[in-house]
Amino acid sequence: MKPGIGDRFQQETQYQRDRLPGGTLDWNSKPETFKPYPGAPRFSLPAPQIRGGNPLWDVLSGRRSVREFHARPMPERHVSQILWAAQGITAERFGFSFRTTPSAGALYPVETYLVANHLEETPRGVYHYAVGDHCLEQIKAGDFRVAVARAALDQKAAYDAHFVLVWTAVFERCKWKYKQRAYRYVYLDAGHIAQSAALAATAEGLGSCQIGAIYDEEADDLLGVDGIQESTIYMTVVGIPE
Repeated sequence: MKPGIGDRFQQETQYQRDRLPGGTLDWNSKPETFKPYPGAPRFSLPAPQIRGGNPLWDVLSGRRSVREFHARPMPERHVSQILWAAQGITAERFGFSFRTTPSAGALYPVETYLVANHLEETPRGVYHYAVGDHCLEQIKAGDFRVAVARAALDQKAAYDAHFVLVWTAVFERCKWKYKQRAYRYVYLDAGHIAQSAALAATAEGLGSCQIGAIYDEEADDLLGVDGIQESTIYMTVVGIPE
């Protein structure tokens, strides 16, 4: 079989002993870690509860992919817990804001967006998670259940979910240090984040399902990103299981 683009990517981004990329980092050109949405309406979230809760081993045993959800609205406290588990700040040291999930070089290239379908206090719309302030920034108002389901390869679970987490990558944040190898790390970062979100959902008595099959351009258009400098890479649907 003729090698495809995926095969070339795997081979051409390998590290080999004595052939590692050289050079020094230009700190003056380091991309910003946080993406701002100045002027966007902000919606506060309850403070996350970061002590106690269900034992980790019980949560790991109970995690399953869930695609069918109740229709009753979901309280915002669940949204707060899951967003914090996925990317919340846990410590400030040496000029870095460390988070709940690991990231290569502490560069955090993954941005979190949320499509609110059926929440108690947050109106339907598309939101950006402002990590530093632990709040939601509204970038689009309205009912986007059909749009997010279509972007998720027409999967009904994205329409029925109480909310959908959509993760993008700002590639330059990671490429600044790791060049083409950065693409490997971006996808690893997204996997760490989605697992944390899935475990948090389980701990909250909710269901979730990870979605890697997406119509990229439709997902990018939903969020208003260009698909080049910033592109959608992953989704998770979350809801109250039936």
